[in-house]
Amino acid sequence: MSRLLLAMDQGTTSSRSVLFGADGRPVATAQKEFTQHFPRPGWVEHDADEIWATQIATVHEVLAMARKTPADIAAIGITNQRETVVLWDRATGQPVAPAIVWQDRRTADECGRLRDLGHEPGVTATTGLRLDPYFSATKLAWLLDHVPGARLRAEAGELAAGTVDSWLVYRLTGGRAHITDASNASRTLLVDLGTGRWSEPMLDLFRIPRRVLPDILPSTMPPSAAPRADIGGVAVPICGIAGDQQAALFGQGCFTPGMAKNTYGTGCFTLMNTGPTPLPSRHRLLSTVAWSIDGLTYALEGSVFSAGAAVQWLRDGLGLIRSAAEVESLALSEPDSGGVFFVPAFTGLGAPHWDPYARGAIVGLTRGSTRGHIGRAVLESIAFQSADVLLAMQQDSARPLVELRVDGGGSVNNLLMQFQADLLGVPVVRPVVTETTALGAACLAGLGAGVWESLEAIGTSWQAERRFEPARNRAWAGEAMAKWRSAVERSLGWAD
Repeated sequence: MSRLLLAMDQGTTSSRSVLFGADGRPVATAQKEFTQHFPRPGWVEHDADEIWATQIATVHEVLAMARKTPADIAAIGITNQRETVVLWDRATGQPVAPAIVWQDRRTADECGRLRDLGHEPGVTATTGLRLDPYFSATKLAWLLDHVPGARLRAEAGELAAGTVDSWLVYRLTGGRAHITDASNASRTLLVDLGTGRWSEPMLDLFRIPRRVLPDILPSTMPPSAAPRADIGGVAVPICGIAGDQQAALFGQGCFTPGMAKNTYGTGCFTLMNTGPTPLPSRHRLLSTVAWSIDGLTYALEGSVFSAGAAVQWLRDGLGLIRSAAEVESLALSEPDSGGVFFVPAFTGLGAPHWDPYARGAIVGLTRGSTRGHIGRAVLESIAFQSADVLLAMQQDSARPLVELRVDGGGSVNNLLMQFQADLLGVPVVRPVVTETTALGAACLAGLGAGVWESLEAIGTSWQAERRFEPARNRAWAGEAMAKWRSAVERSLGWAD
């Protein structure tokens, strides 16, 4: 039997396919960017057909690069940008509207209305999430209300909706499977966190007909129970599915409660494994399903909306760098930020602030401020936001952080990783395979297909590439965090 695993990693700005061997090492990678649409301030949309086209193109490209055929694939694992909603026609498989992206803030007022009516405590108690436009439910309700005829068609069973994993599975199977996994479903505001099933009270609150939604399956499945993707005329089982951040937690080998990872991508997402029981947060973090394997495993999560997006703004908005990789050399042109702080609240702030009306701010500028100071402040803002989340996470879990495992594109930035370790006062550990989102999808698929027999077998393949030890004292870290929080205060509520 072939032991190659295909990970489809459908992200916010690009679609990737990665072939992994049974040793957990990538064999070949293909990637294609796709268009970001910003039709109005605060709105972010994707063309679901373009998502599909770029994703399937990378599948064929990665097979060609590795000189393999679809028959060489033991199983497929899918991981995806979460919360983004696609609505499509069941008969034709065509989207009926642009996909509304997780970053989109068009439903902020609706979330505020429901909050003012007193619904947030019940929503959080049921779902582990907050009433925020980040999540899927109000996005889907908006589509049903604003696409002509959509609500009636959805209630009649003519339309299907789901997060991006559901959309990809539907297209891969030729419309035979309309499914999601428990980790993605738990991000919709429509799932009872304790059971991992659709919640009737939440469906009623957000006015979502059950008929439009996918069936919820485990995150890993044996080939006999898995839907089959048509890849070049070959039926390949889809044995693993997880939202991108849960997949990264899995790929980092964080199988023990208390282990944590941070992914530095378009946003920054910190997850801590909390075991078989959901842990309510006292610090406005999220409780979420980590994965579903012989029962549910839960995690605490803090979401930072703009991390790599801030570096992209330096490149595309200000033209201070030609590529994202240049940000480190720009930041190193100055020994520190010169007292400049940057709050990248382009689309509001996530945990622990949850302010959709916050907007970006640069404070501390003087006539002596340089482009290097601004570049360094942008880079440091990523670490400051992550430190806010991790400090809250430790208080919620009553567990001290021993180390932080890191991944994603930003984790290759040594200056950022060292600054993160200095703020936290614990080692920051970068693995050999930094693209652990795709690795996690491959591991889930491999577990279902029998390539690995247990979590322990998967864990032995994880290896550290570099440890960043703290080099600053805690007094320095406390002063830096206090100044950061002062900068954040100046950005809150700006667009309200």
